[in-house]
Amino acid sequence: MDTDVILFLLRLIVGALLLGWLAALFAVMWRDYRSAIQEAQASRRTYGQLIVMREIDGALLRTGEVYPLLPLTNIGRAPTNSIIVEDTFASNEHALLALRNGQWWLEDRRSRNGTTLNAMPVTQPIVITDGDIIGIGQIRFQLKLEDQ
Repeated sequence: MDTDVILFLLRLIVGALLLGWLAALFAVMWRDYRSAIQEAQASRRTYGQLIVMREIDGALLRTGEVYPLLPLTNIGRAPTNSIIVEDTFASNEHALLALRNGQWWLEDRRSRNGTTLNAMPVTQPIVITDGDIIGIGQIRFQLKLEDQ
């Protein structure tokens, strides 16, 4: 074979390998891009609501305040929380609601005055369900979950 033909074939092979590598790189980048979009959408998706309630004359009444429930929802007085509670009996980082393996968990974050679930103190992470009442300071939140 002539050297010009061999060089031409080598150029074709190198060009095909380069195009294959670029296609594989594009496929990996596209997969990462789609994954990032799905993760961003999941973090913005709300999974329900926390409805603020106040106890007046022994009865719980809705105040009209409603907060979206995110996969990780921090509750407390600090401005870094997902839900900021204006209550002097609430700690800076009072409680955490987390979605783990398809179940919602409530965890007290070592708050000074404690967290309650349906008027019972929360001493360790506990599974919560739709309609439960979470107590933080003098405020009560009714959990309203969306169908999943």
